[in-house]
Amino acid sequence: MTTRNAQNHADGRTDGPAARHTRIEPGILYFGTPVVLLSTENEDGSANLAPMSSAFWLGWRAMLGLGARSQTTLNLLRTGECVLNLPDDSLAAAVDALALTTGRDPVPEGKQKRGYRFHKEKFARAGLTPVDSDTVRPPRAAQCPVAMEAVVEATHPLADDDPQQRGGIVVFEVRVQRVLVHDAIRMPGTRDRIDPDRWRPLLMSFQELYGLGDRLRESALASIPEDMYRGPDIARSHAAGVAAGRS
Repeated sequence: MTTRNAQNHADGRTDGPAARHTRIEPGILYFGTPVVLLSTENEDGSANLAPMSSAFWLGWRAMLGLGARSQTTLNLLRTGECVLNLPDDSLAAAVDALALTTGRDPVPEGKQKRGYRFHKEKFARAGLTPVDSDTVRPPRAAQCPVAMEAVVEATHPLADDDPQQRGGIVVFEVRVQRVLVHDAIRMPGTRDRIDPDRWRPLLMSFQELYGLGDRLRESALASIPEDMYRGPDIARSHAAGVAAGRS
C-alpha cells in the first residue's frame, strides 16, 4: 500500500463512497456474462439445447467452460460442432425454462443433488424453434437474435493441477465459422456491424438474469474501426460455407 493510500485509510477517506474493499469468499464468481444457449447434436441425431454463461470471445474464437459430465460436453467431444445462440433480454423466460434440466440420462449425481431433471426435447421445453444451420449439423434457435455456428479446435482441462477438481470441467476452444443475426439489431448503413443500442443481450450475474441499461457514455475504444479486428478465421468461414454448399 502506498503512503498516500495508507494515509487515506487511516483517515477514513477513500476515492469514493463505500470504496473500501472487504474480503469475501463467494461460492461462484459470476460477475456478469452473456447467456449462451448452446445447441449440439445427440447420438441419435436429435438436438440438445443447454444454457451456459462461462464463455468469452477473442476474434472469431470462443472459450466455453462446461461440466465434463454434461450431455453438451459429450456431444462436443463426439461431433466437434455446435451453435452459440445468444438470447436477448426478451427471452429470459425461455432460458429459465431450461434451468435445472439436462439432456443426460441418467442424470449425473452432481446434478441430481442440485435438483436437475432429464428433459429430451429442450427446444420444445423452451418454446424455441430449431432451424437448419448452414455449416454444422446442430440447429440454430430461430428466436435468438444472434447465432454463431462453430467447430471445436481444441480442448483444455481446467484445474488439472488439483486432484479434487481434475476432470470436472472441460474448456473448449471453438472457431466460429458463420455469424447470423436478426436485421433488427444491425447498424443502419453498414453490412457487418451490430448496433449496440439495438442489441440487448441477456446477462447472468450470480445466477440471476439481467438485461442492459442505457449506454453510459461514448467509448474511446469504439473509435477503432471494427475492420481492424478482422482475422484469418473469417476467410476460413467462407471456405466452410463453400464446403457446405452455402455461399
